[in-house]
Amino acid sequence: MAAGLEARRASIELAKEDMHFSAAHFTIFSAAERENLHGHNFFVEARATGPVDGNGLCFDYSVLKSRLRALCASLDETLLLPAQSPHLEIEEDADGLVVAFADETLRFQLRDVKLLPIRNVTVEELAHWFAHALADDEGFASLPIDALTLRVSSGPGQWAEATWSPPSAIGGESS
Repeated sequence: MAAGLEARRASIELAKEDMHFSAAHFTIFSAAERENLHGHNFFVEARATGPVDGNGLCFDYSVLKSRLRALCASLDETLLLPAQSPHLEIEEDADGLVVAFADETLRFQLRDVKLLPIRNVTVEELAHWFAHALADDEGFASLPIDALTLRVSSGPGQWAEATWSPPSAIGGESS
């Protein structure tokens, strides 16, 4: 390192108007209680932290923006269902998806549903889903980022946030 130059770090925050999706869901409160099916316009924000290089750049954040936009597009205009919920039984049949919850049987067209590897469709779980979906993306993994915070909103003033760090940054585990 050149004399007089300390190690520098920066955080890049992305909160673009087009980083959003519209989706239906229901939150499951217990084995016998859930919300009615309804929808939200969800918004996604990201903050990525890493070292600033000798050229004054932390990383090419257009990569992060494009990945976030693609993830939002994959959820847009769908019904989100939690594939890992202990309270749902989800099966595919010739007519689509059959979802059993308590004493209810719900039927959905396969083309309308996005099954996510989460336990419940909440902003908390969606924030973690976005963080891990990015961490598993090859293009994102090549960026020199050592912390990533994702925020998901289901409406004004309602946010959840999840933070991810690569295993080497936190002693072998990520959140």
